[in-house]
Amino acid sequence: MNALSKSREIKSWTLQDSKDLYGVDNWGRGYFKVKKNGELAALLQGKEEEVEVSLFEIVQGIRDRGIGMPVLLRFEDILHKRISYINTNFMKKMREYNYKGSFRGVYPIKVNQQEQVIEDISSFGERYSHGFEAGSKAELMVALAYVRSKDALIVCNGYKDEEFIDLALYGKKIGLNVFIVIERPGELKTIIARSKKLGIQPNIGLRVKLSSTVGGKWAESAGDLSVFGLTASQILEAIEVLKKDGMIDCLKLLHYHLGSQIPDIKSIRSAVTEACRYYTSIAAEGAPMGYLDIGGGLAVDYDGSKTNFAHSKNYSLSEYCSDVVDVVMGAMDEANIAHPVIVSESGRSLVAYSSVLIFNILDVNNFYSPDLDISLPEDAHELLVNLREVHKSIMVKNLQEMYHDALYYRDDARDMFLTGEIDLKTRGLADQLFWQILLRISQCAKELRFVPEELQDLEKKMVSIYYGNFSVFQSIPDSWAIDQLFPIMPLHRLKEKPSVSAIIADTTCDCDGKIDKFVDLYDVKSFLPLHPFIEDEEYYLGVFLIGAYQETLGDLHNLFGDTHVISIRLDEDDEVIYSKEIDGDSVSDVLSYVEYAPKELVEDFKGMVEKAVRRKLISPNERRDIIKAYEEGMNGYTYFEM
Repeated sequence: MNALSKSREIKSWTLQDSKDLYGVDNWGRGYFKVKKNGELAALLQGKEEEVEVSLFEIVQGIRDRGIGMPVLLRFEDILHKRISYINTNFMKKMREYNYKGSFRGVYPIKVNQQEQVIEDISSFGERYSHGFEAGSKAELMVALAYVRSKDALIVCNGYKDEEFIDLALYGKKIGLNVFIVIERPGELKTIIARSKKLGIQPNIGLRVKLSSTVGGKWAESAGDLSVFGLTASQILEAIEVLKKDGMIDCLKLLHYHLGSQIPDIKSIRSAVTEACRYYTSIAAEGAPMGYLDIGGGLAVDYDGSKTNFAHSKNYSLSEYCSDVVDVVMGAMDEANIAHPVIVSESGRSLVAYSSVLIFNILDVNNFYSPDLDISLPEDAHELLVNLREVHKSIMVKNLQEMYHDALYYRDDARDMFLTGEIDLKTRGLADQLFWQILLRISQCAKELRFVPEELQDLEKKMVSIYYGNFSVFQSIPDSWAIDQLFPIMPLHRLKEKPSVSAIIADTTCDCDGKIDKFVDLYDVKSFLPLHPFIEDEEYYLGVFLIGAYQETLGDLHNLFGDTHVISIRLDEDDEVIYSKEIDGDSVSDVLSYVEYAPKELVEDFKGMVEKAVRRKLISPNERRDIIKAYEEGMNGYTYFEM
């Protein structure tokens, strides 16, 4: 391709093409957009209007401050918007339907337990009396310390020992709205015993096992085989126990949970309908009730397709709120029961949008070169001549034939190399020619009305490997563990056409440390279009919607630790503030996590180096440099440092 045709190709690519390719306007939900200069921006609320803040400029500011990649960005404003969005939508629908009850959101701490996140939810959520859900003693202790509104709820789920129950009871005694939800039959006796011993009347909830189920990855969270919750007969037994002990007036809440990411609105409506039947039946048994906890499950549209695909959702938040309020109101009116407080434990939808992982590309491995010169010397091996002829003979009408010929000669080259008939140089050139042929066939196949099945997947084979400075296992473990899709795209160069089909490999020494499934509006793509890698120029990618679960689930594979974390917000002049900076783990940190004593390692290494001096392997000056490098490495970032 000459310079003029290259120029035309670049000019023909528009910002809209980049938007469509990466789907940012679909999954970005108005929180991210492509700027006119070809950089990706976060939309943050300024003093008077929204401000487009370039992520590429944020990264430059981070690098100028001496902070290396990778880094996790937390956008406080986006989290605040999500809290407001969920609360105001429920309240709006309640006004529209003339619903007599109210709404209370509770954030499940397990979704992201980081202190910055909890502090933001606590402080900004106070205006909405947004509370917390705790599934362990540690989480309950966080909730007790951070809840700020007297009307906010603390919902205690999970298995509970006496210490857990006592903490919950003490929380109620000091004036907090703490609810102890019974997950299994044996818990009720302990709750009754501890409440009588401490002289504190508990707020009790029952978790019901619904017969309603959902599709997707968390289908087993509901239904008869779900781990948590009580069956209909167990609920009746619990009611009888409470009546017998004179504590039926403590039963005020019904809870259920369908799953973490519910893609289909029909599943949500079906579950609410069934839960209302349980609620009205329990109220008919004499329990005061007053609270219906619909659990979590409000989904995130990771691919932007707005479908019932597992990584998407076929409903808006407005529709979600409408269906919940409509069903609950209808069921309560029919039973002549007061409208309960609707409690939602939405966590994923609340925090997912607010965190972005940023990393730089370190290197690229290409299996082929579009600009490869296929001219051969006069004494070239016959095998290479045959491959060159295949390349020259490629036409739209003979693609399948040329593909078969290329495979034949490729296999022939491998066999001949094994038997010593060709040398390594010839084998290497044969590989280059083979991939050049496949590239040409793949390009020509796009002109066919009907592409033969064996040629349809050629584009998937023509991928380059982009090596990213991050760890899949540490920063986005769900991508590896459960094939969760996260939107990934470049932060800049969006005016250019991304001409390279790529997969992304991380810096871990593990073949699973890669991303080879990417979001697409109509399917799951096996490659991500990226821009050609330019030596000595930084190329930055972002992984989006990772605020839920990823930080806490991350592990220390290859002893890569937590990344740097920086919160981003605007000041009163709409200028970017890099606030709440948290240093990522050093080598010393991660070694201590796995029971090493870094100081002892340094001392042991010093002893080994001193022995090398005595053996005349190194000089005393060299000893100093070696020890310095070891100590600096011990205090350094676990990721690649420029």
